[in-house]
Amino acid sequence: MSSAGRLDVAVVGAGRVGPVLGAALRAGGHRVVGVAARSRAGADRVGALLPDVPWIEVEEAFAADLVLLAVPDDVLGPLVARYAPHVRAGQLLVHTCGLHGLDVLAPAAQRGALPLALHPAMTFTGTSLDRERLHGAVVAVTAPAVLHPVADSLVREWGATPVPVAETDRALYHAALAHGANHLVTLVTQALDAARAVVGEAAPDLLRPLLSAALDNALTSPTTALTGPVARGDVGTVVRHLDVLEARAGTDTALVYATLAAVAARRAADDDRLAPEVAQRLQDAVRSPAATPAPSATTDPTGGELP
Repeated sequence: MSSAGRLDVAVVGAGRVGPVLGAALRAGGHRVVGVAARSRAGADRVGALLPDVPWIEVEEAFAADLVLLAVPDDVLGPLVARYAPHVRAGQLLVHTCGLHGLDVLAPAAQRGALPLALHPAMTFTGTSLDRERLHGAVVAVTAPAVLHPVADSLVREWGATPVPVAETDRALYHAALAHGANHLVTLVTQALDAARAVVGEAAPDLLRPLLSAALDNALTSPTTALTGPVARGDVGTVVRHLDVLEARAGTDTALVYATLAAVAARRAADDDRLAPEVAQRLQDAVRSPAATPAPSATTDPTGGELP
């Protein structure tokens, strides 16, 4: 695609993603000719991001040069199968799902569509703030070799950075993002609930510096970022944590703590930060806290005597 190759774009999906990416394409000089969706519940979002762009039927979207399919993972396959007969040869068909690559677009590709899978690795609010967040974001690109220049150009017009992901790696790629981002939210929420029981509404201020530093350290130095009682082999502390979490924060929080502590102990042993026998004691402790005696106050769990 040359810089002069402006396209007529139709957006299918009026959720948080489609209108934002449509607005980014429009800012790049492309013409957004319509938005199609099963309902118009997102009318305010579309109106704010794509003023004066009409609502169209899904069938009409396939008159455009580029059809942007911004629908949920589980909706994409049935949608492509249903509307494949409306595809035109040479038409760009782009989806934004993380899980899927090109296979899901096969019914349309067999009719001559040019398939691209472009997934921005970011969360969307469905507002103009996302346009700013796109700048510097990474977009996972799965495309036929001949279409890599086209995918690269579209992603860079969004202000983002393209990163190739193989078809066979899409599920693992998406699982990595979901595990990191979605489960991080669950973990932080549990930590906030426990901290609020102690310091009230100061809990976010209490946790923010610690969590921010932990995230930065984990991303830059994952083998040395782990701190706290598991990294030190403090079995008694871990047991006490489980007891108080069970009593005051609930079973779910205690279960998550125990599961992550066991995994952390194994990783610390693999990285030679914990002796294997200490890691095993920690894993035994989180499986059955009451059955594991706390180490004495004068004994270093790594085997030496404390001063």
